[in-house]
Amino acid sequence: MNNKKNPLGIYVHIPFCDKKCDYCDFLSGPASKQTKEEYTKALLAEINAYKDLMKDYLVRTIFIGGGTPSSIESKYIQQILEAISKNFNLEPEEISIEANPGTLSKEKLKAYKDAGINRLSLGLQSTNNQELKLLGRIHTYEDFLENYHLARELGFSNINIDLMSGLPSQGVKAWEETIERVVALGPEHISAYSLIIEEGTPFYDRYGNQSEDDIDEHDNNEINEDTDRLIYSKTKEILEANGYCRYEISNYAKKGYECKHNKSYWERVSYLGLGLGSSSLIKDLRFHNEENLSNYIKNSSKPSLLQKDIIKLSKEEAMEEFMFLGLRLTKGVSKSKFHQEFGIPIEDIFLKQVKQSIQEGVLEEDNNFIRLTEYGLDVSNHVLARFLLSSP
Repeated sequence: MNNKKNPLGIYVHIPFCDKKCDYCDFLSGPASKQTKEEYTKALLAEINAYKDLMKDYLVRTIFIGGGTPSSIESKYIQQILEAISKNFNLEPEEISIEANPGTLSKEKLKAYKDAGINRLSLGLQSTNNQELKLLGRIHTYEDFLENYHLARELGFSNINIDLMSGLPSQGVKAWEETIERVVALGPEHISAYSLIIEEGTPFYDRYGNQSEDDIDEHDNNEINEDTDRLIYSKTKEILEANGYCRYEISNYAKKGYECKHNKSYWERVSYLGLGLGSSSLIKDLRFHNEENLSNYIKNSSKPSLLQKDIIKLSKEEAMEEFMFLGLRLTKGVSKSKFHQEFGIPIEDIFLKQVKQSIQEGVLEEDNNFIRLTEYGLDVSNHVLARFLLSSP
């Protein structure tokens, strides 16, 4: 009899922050102390309700994200992790929490460490205080430095720093300065994302609906494609020269410090989302939780009432995901793993897309792996879209 349990990642959503950033379109926002307490109780009820539902799974990674998880009391984080430990089979290799400067303290960091958290993800975004103000962040670079050094003093040895390029009026030189300052601190992991201006945000109202005439007149408000590529190139050059390996389109790590939880998303390992609006993939079943806070709190002890838009992926859809998620990783996708998972060679499904992409220099093939080239990484959205079988 095979008693081997399937690996599982758990994502916990904390939808609160002290102030919503001007570019953010996540399911998050400020809330009262009472709302945070009610939400935590509801989240604990949801966790407890899974006690007998996930017996065949073994939790390897936990990621507490948001919002800003560090904006709630540390006792709530401790209670959440205790509840997960009681209700799931748990052998965690990595427990991460997102935290923003301006919401951390020595007490919180000590409580996180005591609760078993072994990875911090700090939302810095920029080392330039003017850029931080432009983004609507509540902290300064000096606040970040204080928190970073405090975390080191308390023994955190796996820290990610989030950075954001492509800001209005940000040039390549300013971005290089941010990267070099962060590298000098020696974090184990750096996530370097490009700003995406989303509808419904203050940033979109300011920059997202300009006419071409406006953009020509105020060309500092928008980074053009060539500048964006130069930033990607400079980022890779500086980080790799300092011992950081690019293992995913926007993520760099020192050897052995790749984010295990996020890698599981790209490799289609099952994960369970807990909390308001969180998404899940259990085998080939996708769904997300209730997005209305009142309804979530009301029905939190009954996961079946929380789960929305439940979709059983077809074999075709699962193969699509295997490709466009797996190709985000610089190691690429494994042809043997594809064959093992779907019972058919990868060439039988994607031969045309692979051959065309290799001819254009955006993909390369190396024994068992198919991966994006350096140029392919720069134009990844265009390449990955080819692997949607339903596309024209």
